[in-house]
Amino acid sequence: MGIGKSKIRFDWLTIIFYFALVGIGWINIYSASLSDSQAGILDFSQIYARQLIFIILSLLLIVFILAVDSKFYERFSSVIYIISLLSLLGLYVFGNSINGATSWYSFGSFGIQPSEFAKAATALALSKYVSDIQTNMQEFSQQLRAFLIIALPALFIIPQPDPGSALIYVAFIFPLYREGLHFVYLLLGFFAAALFVSTLALGVTWVALGILLITGIIYFKNRKRRPNLLKYTTIVLACIGFALSVNYIFKNVFEQRHRDRFNIVLGKEIDIKGIGYNTNQSEIAIGSGGWLGKGWTQGTQTKGNFVPEQHTDYIFSTVGEEWGFMGSILVIFLFIGLITRILFLSERQKNQFSRVYGYSVAAILFFHFFVNIGMVTGLFPTVGIPLPFFSYGGSGLWGFTILLFIFVRLDASNFVNS
Repeated sequence: MGIGKSKIRFDWLTIIFYFALVGIGWINIYSASLSDSQAGILDFSQIYARQLIFIILSLLLIVFILAVDSKFYERFSSVIYIISLLSLLGLYVFGNSINGATSWYSFGSFGIQPSEFAKAATALALSKYVSDIQTNMQEFSQQLRAFLIIALPALFIIPQPDPGSALIYVAFIFPLYREGLHFVYLLLGFFAAALFVSTLALGVTWVALGILLITGIIYFKNRKRRPNLLKYTTIVLACIGFALSVNYIFKNVFEQRHRDRFNIVLGKEIDIKGIGYNTNQSEIAIGSGGWLGKGWTQGTQTKGNFVPEQHTDYIFSTVGEEWGFMGSILVIFLFIGLITRILFLSERQKNQFSRVYGYSVAAILFFHFFVNIGMVTGLFPTVGIPLPFFSYGGSGLWGFTILLFIFVRLDASNFVNS
């Protein structure tokens, strides 16, 4: 693509990773949704045919995104972010409920899920803010504003209810960490998650005793340095207070289906015919694939429709059953390759805006990939997080395409040769 006498160089390795994942994703959607009837590949009553249309429209999106001047994305990032927030708020008035969540705008038989596009908008807004303040994110007021940019779309998404989409915004902590946010925030996040799960699994009493024991050991080991007793007491009370709040949050904020999924993962409930059916069938499908799989369109679990939502959140179970361990590893390597490439490109960016945006893209893709694979293999509760470029859906595919190719365009602006 030329602009005057300048030649823009796009990173073709990133683009190859994208098309490889989209292509393999469609092949598995085809298998997961193939019916016994002799429907043609362009029969738009079939899921795989509609996904093919979404892929073709994605190509038009890519051309448009790459044709736009890279400065546009930085200059209008705030406008894009505000429009995204308004689209999320508009769901409470004009939204349509699907599977219990008011997350869609419906236009006849066609639907748009704005939360899929809000991730790119938030990444742009966060990148713009961090690059404008030109600091290493050490001041609390700056951290608070950055957290607010991240939190607003998540807070609009949670009541839909769509906790899975809201959970993704945790990923934005990692680009902030790259830009100087203190490591203590990551530790606090991991510690809070561990404390939450531990309280659900063991109960408040055992967790409180564990906190007292660990704190006592640390205090005893540091006694020669005369540690601040008030500081240790405050930490203990804060931790126990959080543990005491876990049951209230679990019972009053989480919906029953979310509570059931957590209980199954924690081993408190065995419900392979109810709420745990999807995960159990997914594990069976993946395990039955062996080393090389049963062959494309030959999966018995897949063809028998034993795994609900197999063409969306559970698409990886088709990979495991029909392509086996080797096919699953290939897909995992492609995702790791793409994410690693984005991180490499992010580090060579000449401006902070592009670097923060690149890290945001990598973090979002990794979070989706990691949680989805954990979900279909039974390691994590089912929270409705799709596998990027694989799971069926126009909004998801377009959202990830926009997210990725804005970065491809930003990266290309660093390599314009006369």
